[in-house]
Amino acid sequence: MIQLAIEAALAAGKFLKQSVGNIKTVETKFGQETNLVTEIDKKSEELIIGMIRKQYPDHDFLAEESGSHDRRSEYRWIIDPLDGTLNFTHAVPLFSVSIAVEHRGEIIAGVVHEPNLGELFTAEKGKGAFLNQKPIRVSRVNRLIESMIVTGFPYTIRDNPDNAVQHFVNMLMQAQGIRRLGSAAVDLAYVACGRFEGFWEVSLSPWDMAAGVLLVQEAGGRFTDFKGSASSVYGKQVVASNGLIHNMLVDILGRGLSPEAATSRS
Repeated sequence: MIQLAIEAALAAGKFLKQSVGNIKTVETKFGQETNLVTEIDKKSEELIIGMIRKQYPDHDFLAEESGSHDRRSEYRWIIDPLDGTLNFTHAVPLFSVSIAVEHRGEIIAGVVHEPNLGELFTAEKGKGAFLNQKPIRVSRVNRLIESMIVTGFPYTIRDNPDNAVQHFVNMLMQAQGIRRLGSAAVDLAYVACGRFEGFWEVSLSPWDMAAGVLLVQEAGGRFTDFKGSASSVYGKQVVASNGLIHNMLVDILGRGLSPEAATSRS
């Protein structure tokens, strides 16, 4: 299954790269002007699902554009056919394909492909994480002031959900630097290979993080919710790090929690 995920991600990545500048339709989702979808997103998803279904016709799928395809299988493929659509529509060369395999509720394989740099991140449960077939590990930085942190903003940022703006400001005052790349899958892959020390976001979907979370964990990192508790790819809040600065991230995020959330945290 990991080999099939790799093949599908590479095929989709090639299609995406060839399609830059050739978008015919751009639509908004859920009435949010910054939440975009193009015909390229949809065609990429069709390509990926089509390749997988040829080999595993009875498996389930959870994909960003077409939703859930439930056949009551023990296996589910979680797919983001184009993570970073806004970058893509502006021809910014940073976007990705994310494919994960879930077995009985546990992510067992994950692939994140960034076609512009030709980088292929892969992980299998219990077998480590790799970048272009070479083993990767999280960084060994243990001080927040020496850490590069990455984040993303929800499409509803103007409503400041879950105090997203406060979290950003609080973290900005403590970390060495903060970046916002526009692809959560890439953010997580970069934590896994040590380019970033940590990542947080207030609201993600399973397809945004399923493969990336496994990459971080298999590279020796840690993944929790904002309270530092065990989480899953079906939780909205995400904190991922090299493990060494994790409690520091959680502490700073705790300062920006709503009074209700802070009370339950204590």
